[in-house]
Amino acid sequence: MNLLFVADPLEVFKTYKDTTFSMMREAQRRGHRIAACEPSQLRWQRGRPVTATVREIVLTGEADDWFRTEATTERALSEFDAVLMRKDPPFDAEYIYATHLLEQAEREGAKVVNKPRALRDHPEKLAIMEFADHTTPTLVTREAQAVRDFHAEHQDIILKPLDGMGGMGIFRVKADGLNLGSIIETLNDNGAQTIMVQRFVPDIVKGDKRVLVIGGKPVPFSLARIPQGSEVRGNLAAGGKGVAQPLTPEDLKIAKALGPVLAARGLLLIGLDVIGGSLTEINVTSPTCFQEITDQTGFDVPAMFIDALEHLLKTGEWLLPAD
Repeated sequence: MNLLFVADPLEVFKTYKDTTFSMMREAQRRGHRIAACEPSQLRWQRGRPVTATVREIVLTGEADDWFRTEATTERALSEFDAVLMRKDPPFDAEYIYATHLLEQAEREGAKVVNKPRALRDHPEKLAIMEFADHTTPTLVTREAQAVRDFHAEHQDIILKPLDGMGGMGIFRVKADGLNLGSIIETLNDNGAQTIMVQRFVPDIVKGDKRVLVIGGKPVPFSLARIPQGSEVRGNLAAGGKGVAQPLTPEDLKIAKALGPVLAARGLLLIGLDVIGGSLTEINVTSPTCFQEITDQTGFDVPAMFIDALEHLLKTGEWLLPAD
């Protein structure tokens, strides 16, 4: 296969933990060719297909100079067997514009993973609304009074922006309501920004679990991201400790309920965030934790992903076959 990864600059990859790197490494191990570009390098002009300035690369196996550029060319996305959209959030206007360019490339024959329309239709925090039976009590609003009423009902709450990542902008307010007004003003910009509020789940002390689902099938291990010290956030970017562990019955129930539905919509890879049996987010843009789970358990997550990608390109089926 000839694969194009649309991602952040290769120079900023932390290869010891980067999931996109692990996908590239497994793909190259199988003999597939690798190229990369950034969303800013996508372009369309009337009368021409969607193209990008791409770097054709070879992974070297070295820790520092981990790739070698073989050629830099302008190529149509439809020339590749698959285009993997792996740009990290924020899910901002530029991200959305990139999905429209990728969708045009689909119309020209490109196979894009995850599907651009599915990326737009499933913003990572708001996507849980469709699966409310699996979530903790949650409020989405611009209204300050609605947040205060939610706090009065649930006493201990989490507030967060809809466009954050890595634990950015997350606040906990306990029963005393300390600084609630100031936090609301900060997050919703005096009513200009919609925010999410959720009842605090005490089981966060056991970890905010990332449950990966590939081709509709759950990876058998999650990565529990456990808050450290007085921190309430388990995100690895916020200092959480990642501990791989087998999926619980609750994890499996959620993964099996959502996985086939979302895979059928063109989401080959999703990352469910689960705390204490409650679904808190559905990550679709660039789910991570491949290397942490593989290193700690021996289960080869990158191999499962490339298996699913090869199956998709061979059969056109987003769902992996039943065991």
